[in-house]
Amino acid sequence: MTALDTLSHWRLDREPDGLAWLTFDRAGSAVNALSADTMAELGVVLDALDADPPKGLIIQSGKATGFIVGADVNEFASLDTPEQGRALVARGWNLMNRLAAVRYPTLALIQGHCLGGGLELALACRYRLVADQPGTSLALPEVMLGIFPGWGGMLRLPQVIGAPAALDMMLTGRGADARRAAALGLADARVPPRLLLAAARQTVLSRKPPRRARGPGGWANRWPLKSIVANRARKQIAAKDPLGHYPAAPAIVTIWEKHGGNALKAPELIDGIISSGTARNLLRVFRLQERLKANGKQTGVAPARHVHVVGAGVMGGDIAAWCALKGMTVTLQDQDMARIAPAVKRAAELFTRRLKDPRLARAAFDRLVPDPAAHGVPLADIVIEAISEQPEAKRALYLSLEPRMKADALLATNTSSLSLETLRSGLARPDRLVGIHFFNPVAKMPLVEVVHADGDAPAAQARACAFVGQIDKLALPVKSAPGFLVNAVLAPYMLQAMRSVDEGVAPQAVDAAMVAFGMPMGPLELADTVGLDIARAAGEELAGGAEPPRCLAERLARNELGKKSGKGFYTWRDGKPVKPGGADAARAPAGLAQRLIQPLVDATRQRVNAGIVADADLADAGVIFGTGFAPFTGGPLHYQDSNTQHSSKPAQAE
Repeated sequence: MTALDTLSHWRLDREPDGLAWLTFDRAGSAVNALSADTMAELGVVLDALDADPPKGLIIQSGKATGFIVGADVNEFASLDTPEQGRALVARGWNLMNRLAAVRYPTLALIQGHCLGGGLELALACRYRLVADQPGTSLALPEVMLGIFPGWGGMLRLPQVIGAPAALDMMLTGRGADARRAAALGLADARVPPRLLLAAARQTVLSRKPPRRARGPGGWANRWPLKSIVANRARKQIAAKDPLGHYPAAPAIVTIWEKHGGNALKAPELIDGIISSGTARNLLRVFRLQERLKANGKQTGVAPARHVHVVGAGVMGGDIAAWCALKGMTVTLQDQDMARIAPAVKRAAELFTRRLKDPRLARAAFDRLVPDPAAHGVPLADIVIEAISEQPEAKRALYLSLEPRMKADALLATNTSSLSLETLRSGLARPDRLVGIHFFNPVAKMPLVEVVHADGDAPAAQARACAFVGQIDKLALPVKSAPGFLVNAVLAPYMLQAMRSVDEGVAPQAVDAAMVAFGMPMGPLELADTVGLDIARAAGEELAGGAEPPRCLAERLARNELGKKSGKGFYTWRDGKPVKPGGADAARAPAGLAQRLIQPLVDATRQRVNAGIVADADLADAGVIFGTGFAPFTGGPLHYQDSNTQHSSKPAQAE
């Protein structure tokens, strides 16, 4: 028995002509991740190939789920000391360098996700081929976990695609699909799946030189352009994160510029990043996201193939477009074609923007069928109602839909505030109505609240969660109650912001305070974006009869509804708010951010205590992914609990 016979995660197959195929199939896992044991085994494989070099080596995945999803995040979570952090970086850095230095040509054959450490392994190969199919994604998303790509990504990605494009990928975490990977030079070619194996064999034996960035992108890896590009990146980072909540991004720039992409030359940066609260909290957010994703993976639930949406307004039209984008046949109903036409126009723009390939965009467009006569109702696996928030109108619609629906079809409402108990009145099968509450804009907001009532059988909720997962959204089960979770915690936050305006604080100062806190958008800009009329309706539902803020009432009296009318708290031009300049305009009272955030935190805790959401972790997940609450905090409840713990600790003597 040789050392290769003892491997659990890798399989090496040699062909008579000298070509070798190395298949990564991590034991006991649905996905390939690079853990300590899988990397130790890769070292064993390289030992064997050093002793008997092949003509070429092709590395591929044995998983249907993709190539490699990255490093094992559980190993990051268990790091307790600076020495452990440095050792983890060194392990990957040394292994990838060893792979990059082998005497024989190597090729990474990429299908599906190739992320983080997986892309660093692929970059250590001489060649990379990607499957030209949906789902292929290459990315270095470490910054989104508060860490950096320390296993060679900061060295090799700039060499391969040029420094500006590489920094953009590393500092945003954005991925490249097959088309973009080939256009960037990150992949040598994108290949139809049926031709992958033949193309891999031909490429690895081709003796072509490895790809390297040319022109300005390549020059930017050398002085003096390198420092110019680095300083520009630092300015962009500072503009987005002026208080330095996310230290990994500037660390990436420094390690690339000053240390040749080798983090081991900057141990103080490794120590600071690994031990930072941001890294711990972003890892927590990643795990919360995985928990929400798991809600969408329901066993035994058949995927929906046909969706019928009633209501072609902004929400209904965009829900229909998103479902068509994700491969479903969608029929979109409204009173006439004139009401449906704007939704179809927006859908065409979405398909063109997201799919890039005109053929794929056309196919998605063909899946979206205007249906004023409601011919799609008897064919649909799920019928989604997205009409105005009037209970009588919704119930009348259900009474017309229910007799025409398939016996096993699901009926869903996109209501943002009405209770299921109210809407179910009069239905022959009230249990088939569930809430599936999307957020605006549908294409950008990842969370969907799946609403259930007391006593509901779990089957309908499971089907609703599976549907949400099928369209690549995050499903959060919530109990039927005014505002559910997200709107119920946003309303007091936005009301507190408006009461600050009543007290004389400038709107732009209110928003600046919350953007500095880490929110993606200030509460008043958010109110303008949602619509001040909608904000008032939500506030009335949740305020218990309290008078609306004066600044809101005055604007509504002037029919200033926010972005959609061109004026609200701000004047809107070309879809953007115009904010008056000057230091006085943005000066905020001390402690304003904490005063604004406290009602949101309190409302979140109340929702957990009332059982609207199952536990505090899910509440944090819902508020992060439903409102954009600053991810570096770990969520509103985690943020408050952490601050309480810190403030209760005795002061250290200096």
